[in-house]
Amino acid sequence: MDPVTELIHRYIATWNETDAVRRRELVAQTWTEDAFYIDPMMRGETRAGIDAMIEGVQTQFPGFRFRLTGDVDTHHDRVRFAWESGPEGAAALIGGVDFGVLVGERIRSITGFLDFAPQAPSV
Repeated sequence: MDPVTELIHRYIATWNETDAVRRRELVAQTWTEDAFYIDPMMRGETRAGIDAMIEGVQTQFPGFRFRLTGDVDTHHDRVRFAWESGPEGAAALIGGVDFGVLVGERIRSITGFLDFAPQAPSV
């Protein structure tokens, strides 16, 4: 497995890690200090902010597992990959494509686009 694909597998593992200490270790191994994440529903800045964001997602969607749905595509310092998430062993309820900027062997930023997600209930 090439280094960028390994990095993205570690990124996905970070989203799935529920042990707070281990997740912080993965965040430190995966993201730069000045890391930035944004998608249509949330954003996180710095490693601590991204860790808190992931913890919030895990609290809101307990038991959901993230997984890659295709190959990791990369050129220069950019990366693109598709993913999905849902309860273990069940159909995915949310999925999308992320685009990232890399610095060395870490992620500096991720911009996520959602292809499908649950709709918020109408009020």
